[in-house]
Amino acid sequence: MKTKKKTGPKDDYKCTKEVVLKLEHAFSIDATIEEACYYADISRDTYHRWVKKNPKLSDKFERLRQKPILLARQTVVKDLDSPDGARWFLERKKKHEFSTKVETDVTSLGEKITGINYIVPDNKK
Repeated sequence: MKTKKKTGPKDDYKCTKEVVLKLEHAFSIDATIEEACYYADISRDTYHRWVKKNPKLSDKFERLRQKPILLARQTVVKDLDSPDGARWFLERKKKHEFSTKVETDVTSLGEKITGINYIVPDNKK
């Protein structure tokens, strides 16, 4: 009696150190899963099988995706010594006190506008 060979997906398909390093690099620049898989030359299905089998690898990829955000935060903080950098930061972190924008809140009932509220920052009153 002949036994059939399994023809399903290969769980370890291309799971080499080189491919993992490419994925790590892609995720360290906040690439999407699709972009990282393209760069590493693997399918998304292969990627999902790998991370399902190896949660530590999945966690590492997720941590690497935070790297650009941390670098951006460091850059913003370094720029706080300049007046423009400080102003930009405060306009976003303390909107009610430093924002240069006026927000408009429009409420409606169908096609009829029932109210308009202007939200003016504290520094514009």
